[in-house]
Amino acid sequence: MTSTLSNISPLDGRYQSQVDEIRPHLSEFGLIKNRVKVEVLWLISLSENKNIKEIPKFKKTTVKELHDLVKNFSEKQASQVKTIEKTTNHDVKAIEYWLKENLAKNNEVKPYLEFLHFACTSEDINNLSYALMVKNSIEHVISPHINSLIEEINAKAKEYATIPMLARTHGQSASPTTMGKEFANVSSRLARQQKQLDKQMYLGKINGAVGNFNAHVIAYPEVNWEQHAKTFISSLGLEYNSMTTQIEPHDFLAEIFNIIARVNTILIDFNRDIWSYVSVGYFKQKLKKNEVGSSTMPHKVNPIDFENSEGNLGISNAILNHLSEKLPISRWQRDLSDSTVLRNIGVGFGYQLLAINSCMKGLKKLEINLATIANDLNNSWEVLAEPIQTVMRRYGIEKPYEKLKELTRGNKNMDQETLQSFISSLDIPEKAKNSLLNLTPEKYTGIAAKLAKKI
Repeated sequence: MTSTLSNISPLDGRYQSQVDEIRPHLSEFGLIKNRVKVEVLWLISLSENKNIKEIPKFKKTTVKELHDLVKNFSEKQASQVKTIEKTTNHDVKAIEYWLKENLAKNNEVKPYLEFLHFACTSEDINNLSYALMVKNSIEHVISPHINSLIEEINAKAKEYATIPMLARTHGQSASPTTMGKEFANVSSRLARQQKQLDKQMYLGKINGAVGNFNAHVIAYPEVNWEQHAKTFISSLGLEYNSMTTQIEPHDFLAEIFNIIARVNTILIDFNRDIWSYVSVGYFKQKLKKNEVGSSTMPHKVNPIDFENSEGNLGISNAILNHLSEKLPISRWQRDLSDSTVLRNIGVGFGYQLLAINSCMKGLKKLEINLATIANDLNNSWEVLAEPIQTVMRRYGIEKPYEKLKELTRGNKNMDQETLQSFISSLDIPEKAKNSLLNLTPEKYTGIAAKLAKKI
């Protein structure tokens, strides 16, 4: 096995095994395989068009052989394509030459090898290949991992639904919530983005050098090329884009990358919150006997999984945001600046996958610290200023906010006795007064538990 120690990218070195499942989709091998697929299926589609009489409809055995070539395409064969590319200095042309060399062994296909890449520009092949790569990586890797994380957060939301917790707005003590409700907030945000990702269209074109079927119409004016292209692209599981230049404009890719970047941003927010809860002792972390937290401080158990996740989400967003801003821009009918950028889709997705796995790992280590959470609440009686002044408003007591502000703001000695003494002095109905006297910070959570359980 070749050592990964010399690899420049951590995705291919330190973290190689953690992102292996996305490699078949978004590696260079994945790109070459999808190019082969598009070229082969385009050839088959031409043979099935009755108005293209110079190429007959292939026998079922030949069609199966062509499909098997795609299905069984290997890294060894991809290496052969790369060898040809060293001569052509053109990656898509190398695919065409490799296919001609291999399909020449089939006597039925051999006379019609010039119909490979017929009327196509390289970008006809590339845009469809990238659309398939992105679609398959999202459907088979990215979405399942996002959904698994949502499920894990949902489970925590239900587990912690009724555990009251001091909230903090602007970093200061605020009206209590429950730990479960805070987890539910995050899973709700992620689920909304996932729904948008599920509805996303994947577009494609195969309409020639400037998007007008110029060469197609000259060769076969009798063929309805728009319908042929639409049928072909639909057969790939993609949506036909009829209005393009030489390139499919990549707007749909930008939309996808923006959705995934929003997922990342939500997770950055989540990682930072969990990190903070660990920091103030709301959560402990399960210990592994032989793990080291600090090279010099033996007592430490650092929240490294959430830190790792946050860092890698930032890298993912840097890539994905650049992709979404750059790809829809191309000078006139086409420039090549998108080509090198597109090759980094796997980097953006790979760092997100790595980050999701780290976050999931961290969540499974968490153990809630009920004593610390309860202690925080019991030392924060000032948060009941809100319900008291709100009830006072109901019963028409003058300047309730101002009176509670004078009583509680900056009062480091605020405690249960002080608040209850104030409540007892209020001229409000006994039922309302008793309700406030029975109120404690841990009971003042509204419908947080109900909301957490709904998720």
